[in-house]
Amino acid sequence: MSNLFTAAGLERDAPRPLADRLRPQKLADVVGQDHLVGPDGALTRLIHSGSIGSLIFWGPPGTGKTTVARLLAHETTLHFEPISAIFSGVADLKKVFEAARGRRAAGQGTLLFVDEIHRFNRSQQDAFLPVMEDGTITLVGATTENPSFELNAALLSRARVMTFRPLDEAAVAQLLRRAESVEGRALPLDEEARATLVRMADGDGRAALTLAEELWRAAKPGEIFDAAGLADILQRRAPIYDKSQDGHYNLISALHKSVRGSDPDAALYYLARMLDAGEDPLYLGRRIVRMAVEDIGLADPQALAVCNAAKDAYDFLGSPEGELALAQAVVYLATAPKSNALYTAFKGAMGVAKQAGSLPPPKTILNAPTRLMKSEGYGEGYLYDHDQPDAFSGQDYFPERLGRQTFYEPVERGFEREIRKRLDWWAKLRAERNAG
Repeated sequence: MSNLFTAAGLERDAPRPLADRLRPQKLADVVGQDHLVGPDGALTRLIHSGSIGSLIFWGPPGTGKTTVARLLAHETTLHFEPISAIFSGVADLKKVFEAARGRRAAGQGTLLFVDEIHRFNRSQQDAFLPVMEDGTITLVGATTENPSFELNAALLSRARVMTFRPLDEAAVAQLLRRAESVEGRALPLDEEARATLVRMADGDGRAALTLAEELWRAAKPGEIFDAAGLADILQRRAPIYDKSQDGHYNLISALHKSVRGSDPDAALYYLARMLDAGEDPLYLGRRIVRMAVEDIGLADPQALAVCNAAKDAYDFLGSPEGELALAQAVVYLATAPKSNALYTAFKGAMGVAKQAGSLPPPKTILNAPTRLMKSEGYGEGYLYDHDQPDAFSGQDYFPERLGRQTFYEPVERGFEREIRKRLDWWAKLRAERNAG
């Protein structure tokens, strides 16, 4: 029935979103992905070679993954077969593979485009392997999630990953100009509001066109919006952020590294980004505590106390008042002296503990609550440090078969300077007393 409507031309009169009407008809029309479809782009080179192979398109929404897949089929002799992992199961895949085998027998290949391919589970992903290997299909999978984490290693080994980038401001501006040309009218915006609209799109071309469409619907004849008016009309678009996926891990990594790099301004920015996107503030509180012990440590022993207090303050005050406590902790950490000496020492000690096995401590420092243990030498020769000069005996506390180890090396920053002096003094006393 739909084919009859199409043949009669009725489909052309049906309402279509602006983003659909502006869908590029050739690869050269795709904006913002010159590294893939430009004159020297990776996909352009594959097309010129005559063999594209199976591909995984990885990138955020609205960057052209589906469009490029369709155009790839047109650039080759392959039949384009689209499916969505959200609505398809194993039975659907079997039907698609059978149809592809029929076309192959007739001399035509199939480009199978799988949108949201990461939604297929591991066994479903494995179903693609034999038909990829024998050439029944050329797979093009699209995903917004990191393929390294979401796709089988076997599938990834048979496909090349192509990374789609968020559209930069120039590419979004180009899309808007194209929309104005198609619509035959200018966007009702002053210069500042136009720049704001570009930023609101957040690198998503489809979102930019949807926002433009909303704006045209809202504007009265002759009305021109400034930036404030634009915000009132469109409200604001939710940030691209998935609390369990890449957006989450990328931003917490950026926050942690900004703190480690002693950049309080960048650290505050990423903290604000995560809070604005709806991240659980107590998760942030826990991560901030971790930063205190991993990157500041004993260079500033107060860092841990400050971060615990900030977490407790948020727990007590809630949002938005408690968020300021988290911000205070982040700035404290970013401006504190840095040391990973404790972190490194603990890793080293844990490694030796695992490798050396269950070595007994020296009997000198073992308690002897029974006569038998005393007769075996437990506690014999132990020197009570508080009774020794400088409250330091200099005894060796490591297992005899392991020998003395050094894990903790304080840095010459913050409070660890003082710790370094103490350790050097004790090392001198230990050497003197053991020599004596």
